[in-house]
Amino acid sequence: MPTLTIEHELYVLNLGSDENRFTLEMLAALEQAVDKVAEDVRPLVTIADGKFFSNGLDVAWMRANPDQSRAYAGRVRAVFARIMTLPVPTVAAINGHAFGAGSLLATAHDWRVMRSDRGFFCFPEVDIDMSFGRGFSALIQAKFNPRTALDAMTTGHRYGGEEAREAGLVDATASEAELLETARARVAGLAGKNPVALGAIKATMFAEAVDRLNEA
Repeated sequence: MPTLTIEHELYVLNLGSDENRFTLEMLAALEQAVDKVAEDVRPLVTIADGKFFSNGLDVAWMRANPDQSRAYAGRVRAVFARIMTLPVPTVAAINGHAFGAGSLLATAHDWRVMRSDRGFFCFPEVDIDMSFGRGFSALIQAKFNPRTALDAMTTGHRYGGEEAREAGLVDATASEAELLETARARVAGLAGKNPVALGAIKATMFAEAVDRLNEA
């Protein structure tokens, strides 16, 4: 279950130590964490423990509850939209596998640092017969250049850390021992940025993606 703590004047959001899928409980915890970060305006580092950063949507639950899956997906998209426009610097420290919505969660952050020796960054939708929808597509295309977005979205390729960095999916790599500190360093020096200005800049930069993510 996600937990939010203050470490070295930054917020650290730890997603947990299992597959960290977007269960209803996890989604509620994420919504609360985003509320707190937006209120207290400290830079945010998002990380997890163990083998996974996040394995994405709770597909089994969606299939078992088709009448609720639309509302569920809308909540996931709304969380990503809010992370994109948080009035603080944000960085995802990808400690392990990030698949599907797990990769989208990382993408919603300002920067991404990935473990160099373990884990894959992947959008597997093409291989599991799913589409991205307008919102998720807009999120990816807002953050990555067209070549990278096309390759990642249409091939289902699993990018290791260094390959993800070379493709522009992540900004840096680090060893497991240095991952959190490397991520902290990305945002620690930006703690004094005016949150009103920063929030307005992000809202303008990502207005189209946010509108698509918030579509009913």
